[in-house]
Amino acid sequence: MTNVYRIGEVQDDYCTSCHLLLSHDIASVANGEIAKTTCRTCHNTHDYRHAQVPPRRKSSKKEDKQSLLQQVLASMPKPPEPPQAPPAEARPQKRDLWAEIERIKAQRKGPA
Repeated sequence: MTNVYRIGEVQDDYCTSCHLLLSHDIASVANGEIAKTTCRTCHNTHDYRHAQVPPRRKSSKKEDKQSLLQQVLASMPKPPEPPQAPPAEARPQKRDLWAEIERIKAQRKGPA
């Protein structure tokens, strides 16, 4: 017994937009087989995928990324050495501000 598919019937299929196996409406039939389906969630129309979830992509490992980073860093020129810091000078003594004020006042008054 062969299945007779009709436009508008509900069929499970993999949605290429949602990236999930969801309910779809049959959008077109060619030679007695489903040609296109429309997702009932996002309303995206796409070729019928026979409810097959595509294989997962291989994720790039951190080791590969680290080795690539190491290759790039190895090809770059070495940064220049920073200049040497000047020798630390002796810190000036802190001034006694009250003594300065008294000295200025004495200068303004003039010689006694």
